[in-house]
Amino acid sequence: MATQCVVKLELVISCKNLLDKDVGSKSDPLCVLLQSTGGDNWTEVDRTEKVKNCQDPEFSKRLCIDYYFEKVQKIKLGVYDIDNKSVDLKDDDYLGGFECTLGQVRIVKHSLPLKPGKPAGKGTITVRSHPCSIFIWLFIVICFITQDLFGKSDPFLEFFKQDDDGKWLLVHRTEVIKNNLSPSWKKFVVSLHSFCSGDLNKPIKVWGVGIGGGGAEYECIHPEKQKKKKSYKNSGVVRFKSCKIETQYTFLDYVMGGCQINFTVGIDFTGSNGDPRSPDSLHYLSPSGVNQYLNALWSVGLVVQDYDTDKLFPAFGFGAQVPPNFQVSHEFPLNFNPSSPYCEGVEGIVQAYRTALPQVRLYGPTNFSPIINHVARIAAQQPTAAQYFVLLIITDGEITDMDQTKQAIVNSSKLPMSIIIVGVGEADFKAMDVLDGDNGILKSPSGEAAVRDIVQFVPFKDFTNSPKETLAQSVLAEVPSQLVSYFRMRGLSPVNPPAPQK
Repeated sequence: MATQCVVKLELVISCKNLLDKDVGSKSDPLCVLLQSTGGDNWTEVDRTEKVKNCQDPEFSKRLCIDYYFEKVQKIKLGVYDIDNKSVDLKDDDYLGGFECTLGQVRIVKHSLPLKPGKPAGKGTITVRSHPCSIFIWLFIVICFITQDLFGKSDPFLEFFKQDDDGKWLLVHRTEVIKNNLSPSWKKFVVSLHSFCSGDLNKPIKVWGVGIGGGGAEYECIHPEKQKKKKSYKNSGVVRFKSCKIETQYTFLDYVMGGCQINFTVGIDFTGSNGDPRSPDSLHYLSPSGVNQYLNALWSVGLVVQDYDTDKLFPAFGFGAQVPPNFQVSHEFPLNFNPSSPYCEGVEGIVQAYRTALPQVRLYGPTNFSPIINHVARIAAQQPTAAQYFVLLIITDGEITDMDQTKQAIVNSSKLPMSIIIVGVGEADFKAMDVLDGDNGILKSPSGEAAVRDIVQFVPFKDFTNSPKETLAQSVLAEVPSQLVSYFRMRGLSPVNPPAPQK
């Protein structure tokens, strides 16, 4: 099952040469972040502080928004001159703004038009995006207990952090070790934010005791026993054998750090699709020029294209007889240019598809492995976290080369690569579920297991009555975790790691 990857994204805003709307002084700018809720409807997400008398503000408050890779999130940034204490912006002067998608924001410098075609003087806005990275504590704890602090035999530890109101909050509990007064607990992992709210000077309390001592060894003090016995020293010693902080990079750390997501498309041109000239064919273009193949392509491609700067996407067909000799091919470029199979943007893929459709002869069989291996050969050449590959295969039926496809996927699971399969038409795609590792680990015919789950399969018919964006949300939701799992497995940091947070 696909799991949503939601990350908090911070936008840092600065402006230059804003319009001066105040008489006798400079403008008092504020920047507001809006998100589209569909059509012409927008809702406010966050806003910066107001900066007094400034035409070149650098706002200290960061705008925070939930980021979803699998969605096209349209945002609008507007700058206003604030002259009153009201939160309503309708009575404030508009200094300009611009719209974009959240996926396009890395470092963006943009002019500030008052409305389309009408610039706000020389005003510009610069937006820098920063994912909220997670830091990790690692512990190995050994406790030597000299008295019966934990009862006779079943010790465990609880760690608490102090909230802003002084209340102690449980953040971690170790396992219970039976019948042991000198236990050694397993290493555990807690996010730095959970453990101490990101503040290394924040006090930490261990269950039921005060902590004395220093360094990596602490005395366990039982307050009641300390009051009753003058000779009481402690109830044992807790020793932290190892403690270190590591950065666990997020999907956005890699993307903002320079990772390009390379989008490749494979389209099924086998005979089972039907004659493209017939309205019953899955390749038949409706009067509006679309079909299920193009709908799936548009849905997924419009999301992924924001993560590839050159917007040049390789696009292939398989299962057709291709001119001029009309031999069957399972990885022919849609533009019929083997040396440069790239199409400019999603629109370029659509145009190449429409051009190729009347020139090829639909044939068969339905072989996936050639196009998977094609992308895998390129992915295998990437030694850093600079490239990740997403292959979209759109097909109408069962795979003919299932064993070869399983082997190709198992091999690809070791590479920076994800595979999305969309099944169009009314065929029974039960055998396709085998490739999607949600119900178990995929194995090759020789028994070799995939090291990662990299395949997501969905039938298009499940989304025919849903909003058009739901298909992309379903098939792309797992890509961020697949990307991160690969780079972590290889021990690869972002090409340009985020600066340490203070």
